[in-house]
Amino acid sequence: MTAIQFNGKPVRPGKVICVGKNYAAHISEMDSVPAENMVVFMKPATSIGTELHAVLDEPLHYEGEICLLVQHDNIAGIGFGLDLTKRETQSKLKSAGLPWERSKAFTGSALFSEFVQAPEDLSQLGLELRVNDALRQKGDVSLMLYPLAVILEELRQFLTLEDGDIIMTGTPAGVGPVQSGECFDGRVLAGEQVLAQAVWQAH
Repeated sequence: MTAIQFNGKPVRPGKVICVGKNYAAHISEMDSVPAENMVVFMKPATSIGTELHAVLDEPLHYEGEICLLVQHDNIAGIGFGLDLTKRETQSKLKSAGLPWERSKAFTGSALFSEFVQAPEDLSQLGLELRVNDALRQKGDVSLMLYPLAVILEELRQFLTLEDGDIIMTGTPAGVGPVQSGECFDGRVLAGEQVLAQAVWQAH
């Protein structure tokens, strides 16, 4: 099982909990509609990888996200994550009314920066994703349909949050296919301050 880093120490997550449809602009770009309730899907711990692939059986699409690390049933750490998606497979599964796991939970479908201590004030958190130095995604918690406190409240209603669990909080507009050779630079910020950052070279 792949470990992530939290304040320089390895942590082995038990599960990755993902929130979907959490930014209105992303819902629009996907030609979708808001859900009646918060959309939640899961990735197993085995989905955590370290390498950014452009193709795994089919082209992969990137989604940059603010990620939360859970300890003692609360937000302990903040990091940047890439939710990688087999979009062709996902579209087929959605149209058939079937679960998404084949398109979202595959090995290597979740990449993370190092996690750092969460600031006391979470209201200024934002993310940026640059690809080959060009800004592709930018968003912050003020744009979320389900703010961080609401995400935790909703998840606690039906899930047990364990130490080391990761919550991926959704992606803003600007998603797209990963191209081999591209350099991805993802950051989580508190205002203008960079809290966590990771760089991947796609291959």
